Amino acid sequence: MQPPIYVSPQQHMEDRADFARAGIRRGQPVVFASTVEGIVSLTHNASKSLFKLSEIYDRISWGAVGRYNEFEALRQAGIRYTDTRGYAYERIDVTARGLANMYAQTLGELFLSGAKPFEVEIGVAEVGQTPAADRLYQIGFDGTLLEHDGLLVLGGNEQELRQQLEAELGDEPGELTDTIATIRRVLGTTDTHVELALLDRDPQTIRGTHRAFRRLDPQAL
Repeated sequence: MQPPIYVSPQQHMEDRADFARAGIRRGQPVVFASTVEGIVSLTHNASKSLFKLSEIYDRISWGAVGRYNEFEALRQAGIRYTDTRGYAYERIDVTARGLANMYAQTLGELFLSGAKPFEVEIGVAEVGQTPAADRLYQIGFDGTLLEHDGLLVLGGNEQELRQQLEAELGDEPGELTDTIATIRRVLGTTDTHVELALLDRDPQTIRGTHRAFRRLDPQAL
């Protein structure tokens, strides 16, 4: 009888990570950036109904790159988590950090024990009263959790895009329209294939609501 092929645990984890990275790299990049008016998120998306950017809670938005069916399940889990926490405690107790921790734990467990790792990378944003109070979190396919200051890039050639955007956007948050124009130029998006959303910094004053998320029409800007 032929003995089974032995694969070391280290090699097994590396193979799973390579598999997940390959799927994520094929996805169109998603960018979050702090501006004077709020946190803008932008991606290339040819669909008019299958969104990659969404509202999660009052001042929290979400974006993802990778397999749609996998990140859609995570988006719905995030809404259930925030709704339950807001109902059990106070709405102000619902934070992007808590949501990011939940996603990190979930993806970490799936990476170690699932039939295959999820081919997704998630971004969670929470708008603050000032740009310095904005929170941007990146959650990787293996549960890795990173916090970013003012700019978050997911998918595609992530490192190269981040370096380009950091150089063009500068250290200080810019005006909304200028920031959008810069991101679109770097990503090479067109008017008809842009998904664009904003977390307003002061939605109560602007629109009379505590919900900060709204979608923007790229052709109207």
